[in-house]
This record gives sequence, C-alpha cells and structure tokens, in this order.
Amino acid sequence: MPVVVVTDSSASILPELVEQYGIQVVPLHVLSGGQDFREGIDQLPDDLAGVTTSGASPSELSEAYATALELSEGAGVLAVHISRQLSGTWEAGRQAAQEFDGRVRIVDSQSAGMGLGYPVLEAARAAKDGANLETAYRRAVDVASRGRCLIVVDRLDQLRRGGRIGTAAALLGTALAMKPVLHLVDGRLVLKEKTRTSTKAMARMVDAAVELAGLDRTAVAVHHMHARQRAEAVAQHLKDRIPQVSDLVVTDFSSVIGAHVGVGAIGIVLCPEPTLHHEDRDSSTTSH
Repeated sequence: MPVVVVTDSSASILPELVEQYGIQVVPLHVLSGGQDFREGIDQLPDDLAGVTTSGASPSELSEAYATALELSEGAGVLAVHISRQLSGTWEAGRQAAQEFDGRVRIVDSQSAGMGLGYPVLEAARAAKDGANLETAYRRAVDVASRGRCLIVVDRLDQLRRGGRIGTAAALLGTALAMKPVLHLVDGRLVLKEKTRTSTKAMARMVDAAVELAGLDRTAVAVHHMHARQRAEAVAQHLKDRIPQVSDLVVTDFSSVIGAHVGVGAIGIVLCPEPTLHHEDRDSSTTSH
C-alpha cells in the first residue's frame, strides 16, 4: 500500500480530491457558546463573528496517524499541517509523531488554505505513484516552499484578537480607514502594503500576484469569506493576466480561517508547478 497523507481541515481541498487520493483530514475546532464544533464533522454556527478557534490536539493527531499508518500497511504517514505560526496543530503533530518511531513525518506548510492544500496534493499524488515516505516528504516541502499567499480583509479586528497579526499592524490598518494588503512570510501573516480603499487593495493584491507568478506555469486558488462574486472577479483578472495558469479554483476559506479573517476577506494562493527531481524518478513517474 502507498504512503498515506494526513492534513487538517484548514487545507480547503475539494472533497472529491480528498477521496480520490485517500487523504486523511483531521478537524480543527470552532469554539462558540461553550460548545466545541469540529470543522467538517459538526454543524458549525452560521455566524462566526466572535467565536474562537483551536487546533487539533496531540491525542487527536495520534489517533489519526495510527489509523493512517494502518491504512498504509507500514509504508508510512506524511502529515502536512497549517503553519505553526498560525496554529498549535503542527506542534501537536510533532508530539504525536514521536510515538511512531520515524514512520510518521511532519511538514510545516508555512501556510493555510490551498497554500497548505497544494503540498498535500503533491505528496498524495507522489504517494499514489508509488513514492516512498522520504520522497513524498521532499515533494511536499518543495511545493510548500514555492507557495505564496496574499490576503485582503475588510477589518483587522478579528486577526488582532486572535493573535494572527501584530497590534501595530492592526492599528496601522485602522488608521485613516486604511485597507492593508497582507501576505504570509515564513508562515506568519504580516503587512505587505497599505491602500486607501478596498478597491485599491484588491487591485494591488492582484498586481502583486501577477508579479509573483511571472512566466511560470502556476496553480492559482482564490479564497473568500462570503464574497463569492468578488472572488470570481479576482479569479478572472488573474486568469487574464497570468500567462500560464495550470489550474484555477475559487473556494471558501475554511471556517477556522474564516473566523479570523472575517466576512468579505479575499485570499490568493499561488503555487508554481515543481519540476520532478532526478532523485525522485525511481519512486515516481509523474510530475505535477
């Protein structure tokens, strides 16, 4: 049996791809009104304003890894998780993996949404093609290192309250009604530039994405929080302006991410397609 890939529910991977590649998804948690809701399993509150979130626990991940290891029939488990700067899930996974004597490898995607989803899918495709655990690990790390994530939010309050962005950046964003463009750097959400209006912020985010994509063949994901029409317009601009879009998806932020970015948020994830490494050819015959 092939290596089994495990991730968490912040990845926003389409359900049909999760099923196709046998990816095991561990739920993150939304906490509201004294109740603990598991993303992707429980019916979540309609209004996410004011809720808090929690990562997966070591015991939850240990159970998921044990199940995945059994499914792999000993081939091994590759766990790719949300940035450790955004959630405690990676650290919980690191603790859980210590129980399995090297048969479980952990990757910090340094991202979320499809910034996490793309390395998960790369590893899952490699595993399906017969890659061993080390090769799947290298492929996931390589794709994670290529990913770029940009985001515009209507308000920074929820990011500040949740500790996902510094107080100084949050204050800067509210000064004179500034609309900041944010990006992920080393897994941490930081200010990229500030604009005066939401329209200008969206335009600058698209410009930045086009510049980052360059001439490379690139997969593109546009995430949104209850702003489908705006997200589809952004996606069309990217399709028109990026010379080689290999794949384009418009999808919701996961509820756990959406609870922090707020209604109206738009995110862009870019993932230049990797070139198959020579050392991988013995274990995998297809490049994506």
